[in-house]
Amino acid sequence: MNRLSIIAPEAIDILERRYLILKTVAFRQPVGRRTLAAELGLSERIARSELDIMKGLRLLNSDNMGMYVTDSGLELLESLDEAYNSIKGIPELTERVIKAIGVKCLMVVPGDSSTSNLVLAEMGRSAAEILKKKLDGRDIVGVTGGSTMAVVADVITSEKRYPDVTIIPARGGLGTDIYTQSNSIAAKIGQALGAKYRLLYLPDSMGEDAKRLALGNEEIKEILKMIDHMRVLLFGIGRADTMARRRTLPESKFDDLMRNNAVAEAFGHYFDISGRDLWEYKTVGLSLETYLKVPEVIGVAGGTEKAEAIIAVSSIRKDMTLVIDEAVANRILEIKN
Repeated sequence: MNRLSIIAPEAIDILERRYLILKTVAFRQPVGRRTLAAELGLSERIARSELDIMKGLRLLNSDNMGMYVTDSGLELLESLDEAYNSIKGIPELTERVIKAIGVKCLMVVPGDSSTSNLVLAEMGRSAAEILKKKLDGRDIVGVTGGSTMAVVADVITSEKRYPDVTIIPARGGLGTDIYTQSNSIAAKIGQALGAKYRLLYLPDSMGEDAKRLALGNEEIKEILKMIDHMRVLLFGIGRADTMARRRTLPESKFDDLMRNNAVAEAFGHYFDISGRDLWEYKTVGLSLETYLKVPEVIGVAGGTEKAEAIIAVSSIRKDMTLVIDEAVANRILEIKN
């Protein structure tokens, strides 16, 4: 498909533009023309022209609430996904990144999730589909917090019910935004899958005295035991500097981590790009030791600023599944080459 761009680059441009219009309307519907044009960076004139053509092809409909994708449009959209990925060179890019960082399985979503909510949602949907394929029997599934994981929880859907699966937060709470808390994410995913879910009413970090008191609670002890017996882990990959700021680490410790080239944080540990463990911040929940034993691990991250963190985390465990976007995939190759 890429060879089409040599003989008819304008055809590729039109196909990509109309594909993204369909995809965005399907994601946003009902959506107005101005909102759509702004999200895709199109002039209103071009947006109006393209929308008129696609309405004529019966791919879109509109009413006073906005535009919708028709059943025919949804069918076409599904059939175009593979072609669009081929045009963007995603299969080749995926293979190159797998060779560069050595992970078992990699899903690359076209675009840049740091600038497009549509791409972020696609990453969430991809991670959700991978998760569902890995569920088997009475699984315990651990999930972490964060903005990317919150999107996964928002977009996951399932006609199949999983009454024997239990979704749990893999970590204690961090920060004040309830939307990105691991408890909220575990509950949303559990509800979407028709699964059971449990909550962990503890902060990510706490003093030893407070921790000893908390561990006397039978419900908390049970959740922590379940964390040690997870079969599947779904987690977001964090930058070292971002996570250090969220934890409000002292400036001296922050500066020390940066001097030692910390680029990633996972489960309270801070790593350099080679995966060397620089420092551990004592947290409640999943430990690095337990992480290395979880049978199925799915990491999700996007945006060029996450490239070094992804490289670091993937070096810790090669048999993981990664869901990333095109932008960070290209950045990873720049760093590795």
